Amino acid sequence: MVSDPEKICIWAITPGGIILGEKLQAHFPGSDFMVSSGALGKNPLPVTAGLFNRLGTALEKDFKHYDGHICIFSTGIAVRLLAPLLHSKLNDPAVVVMDDRGLHAISLISGHLGGGNELAHRAAGATGATPVITTATDVNALPSIDMIAQKCGFVIENPQLIKTVNMAFLKREKVALVDPLPCLVKSLCEEFLEEPGQSGKKTVFIQCSDKVEPVPRETLVLRPKSLVAGMGCNRGTDQAELWALLCDSFEKHGLSLQSLAALGTTEVKADEPGLLDLARSLDVPILFYDKETLNSVKNIQNPSKTVEKFLGVKSVCEAAAILASHNGKLVVPKIKKGNATLAVARIEPDYL
Repeated sequence: MVSDPEKICIWAITPGGIILGEKLQAHFPGSDFMVSSGALGKNPLPVTAGLFNRLGTALEKDFKHYDGHICIFSTGIAVRLLAPLLHSKLNDPAVVVMDDRGLHAISLISGHLGGGNELAHRAAGATGATPVITTATDVNALPSIDMIAQKCGFVIENPQLIKTVNMAFLKREKVALVDPLPCLVKSLCEEFLEEPGQSGKKTVFIQCSDKVEPVPRETLVLRPKSLVAGMGCNRGTDQAELWALLCDSFEKHGLSLQSLAALGTTEVKADEPGLLDLARSLDVPILFYDKETLNSVKNIQNPSKTVEKFLGVKSVCEAAAILASHNGKLVVPKIKKGNATLAVARIEPDYL
């Protein structure tokens, strides 16, 4: 999900809702507008709108297809119809409810990670409504760890502890932070951070790291996108072999795959199905480098005469990892197994 939903659907079930919906659609380029057949009466369907007969059926069908929904009907209807469709605050779309006179825009679902609060403000700004925000950290002008993590691009490994950290902020309690890179400390005010070595028994812990290691039980674990895997392979190497090498290497070196930011390789592999499939499966970009750029990397630990003979470069995986990490440090030097090679570098903190 995104903090500012991009793919929006507007729903109207009354004549007043249709008028408001058209106004909203003009302020949300690319949005869809769905109108109940029962709301039309003798009026024609707006040219930019679609038609539905049963609201519950239409919502169930399209709920997950959008980043956010603006529902121009009562909160009671919204709650009853949407409750069975909700799964998790991590991936449910945002829902904003508006009355058909446009007096209020209520952030109802996924106010933080789904962008509901931002969507409510945008809808209110487009119509003159009053935004209604009820998330406690927002109304108390305090930070929320889920929004900080999203802004920084961190993966929340155990989201069930989000409420524990946010409650600590609400109580003005300090949290103990382990942030070795560092990544998170610059986004948290000092007033919320305990001094090192001062943690008590009831302290709330946050660990922001790409390393897999034991942590106190009630620790919120955040994974920064701080690692890049450089990979090379023989022609025709399938995704399964590449995946196995990646997983085994990360596990052996105590690194989290959730911190993988990108893959890097030679431009010769720009059409390599296995690598392309791997990047898609991981949902990370794959960066391709030409011969001159790869050879510009000087601190190669494990050059290959074979690779140099056939491709004209001394290194693919180590050089690509270093380049993709903005000249970061290798944390896993070249590993060769079967038809593939892999190296991992850590992105320099200034680029995180």
